[in-house]
Amino acid sequence: MFKKVGVVALSAGLIFSGMGSVPTVEAGKPEWAGKGKPDWVEAQNGKQDVENVIYMIPDGFNADYAKNYRLYKGEDAAWDKHLKGMYTTYSANSSITDSAAAGTAMATGVKTNNGMIGLNPEGEELETILEASQEQEMATGLVSTSAITHATPAAFASHVESRNNETEIARQLIANEVDVMLGGGMNNFLPETMGGNQEDTNVLEAAKERGYKVIETRQELMNQNDIALKQDDKLLGLFAGGALPDELARDKKVQPSLAEMTETAVEILEQDEDGFFLMVEGSQIDWAGHANDAGWAMSEVEAFEAAVKAALAFAEEDGETLVVIGGDHETGGMTTGIDGSPSNASPEILKKVKATGTHMASELNEGRTNSQEVLETYTDLKWSASEIQQIQEAKDPAAQINELTSNKANIGWTSSNHTSVDIPLYVYGPGSEDFTGFHDNTDLPKFIAESLGISLDN
Repeated sequence: MFKKVGVVALSAGLIFSGMGSVPTVEAGKPEWAGKGKPDWVEAQNGKQDVENVIYMIPDGFNADYAKNYRLYKGEDAAWDKHLKGMYTTYSANSSITDSAAAGTAMATGVKTNNGMIGLNPEGEELETILEASQEQEMATGLVSTSAITHATPAAFASHVESRNNETEIARQLIANEVDVMLGGGMNNFLPETMGGNQEDTNVLEAAKERGYKVIETRQELMNQNDIALKQDDKLLGLFAGGALPDELARDKKVQPSLAEMTETAVEILEQDEDGFFLMVEGSQIDWAGHANDAGWAMSEVEAFEAAVKAALAFAEEDGETLVVIGGDHETGGMTTGIDGSPSNASPEILKKVKATGTHMASELNEGRTNSQEVLETYTDLKWSASEIQQIQEAKDPAAQINELTSNKANIGWTSSNHTSVDIPLYVYGPGSEDFTGFHDNTDLPKFIAESLGISLDN
């Protein structure tokens, strides 16, 4: 970076005072794309230097999501040819991790208990790969479709005992001076007097005092041509009070896509001659898995792939950028095919789904007599009288809609929570061959640190 930034202390009160805690969801071709083959592809011997890292985490994603998405798309996904291996995800206190423990492992190389962020099980602070990058004067960024204070982005630049303490996480993110942060979560930066969750401190004002430009709309994001890292400028984009809208509901004129946020972050961070570290999370793949909503899941994977394409386009041109892609855990126990289904899975029909099951259920009237009208409004699928009746009589109409839709695509689910299956690892760029094999999630930040030639002191 152009300035030295130390690791944030747990005691954010040294910087902010009087802060409470909060009680316990298509971008065009970038200008740098398509300009040639990277130098590292031509190298005959020896390793090429890694200057930048783009760490991409599709929350809740695994090989079954990848298979269903390939069928949905009708061709290989952008990451398929970069498969390097797989890794385990268990936490320090459970065979099934949550996103806090998984994010911490992927950021620090150390296992912790479910619910903990940036701390080991004994509560001791761990250095993250983002913070280690800062110590080497590199620029840093976080991008997410959840609140930027949510578990995965939080794990890279904050240290709290509970992931639910998002107001403290907000304070620490600002104190840690991450150069670019883009996502949702505005309410966690505002005081209660302004409708936010902070007890009495306006963290946005504190952010501005530290050099952050605060933006709230897609149009503002697309016009970020004046951020100068050399002058200690920083960017904080908060495009929703909580999470960004799901991809099916996103107003494309108002809220940016994950790809657009990724492109903007890269364009700003690449100003730094010392290189950059950027984490990008596709958050809501996980939430679709929790809901067993196959249509929502495929739309979120599609949005994540657009961001991956943007990252790969930059890396291909740059020649010194490592792109690492891997989920923090699987969600929902998704399968390709269901018991008693025909031999042919058909996820491609999910392109005809235009809203989440939860949204469709919210449009039902009190007696659900408009069930067929709602389904025909938000899907181009055929619905039998029996299926309409099942929705009308269901205890949970959203879950029933999701089950019937998944059945039509021959996609199965075994859980409404996380599972402990192993996760595929995709890597592109110089040194990508070093990631080949079967690993644990704690190995990933260690590999990244080694590729950058930096120390991760945990």
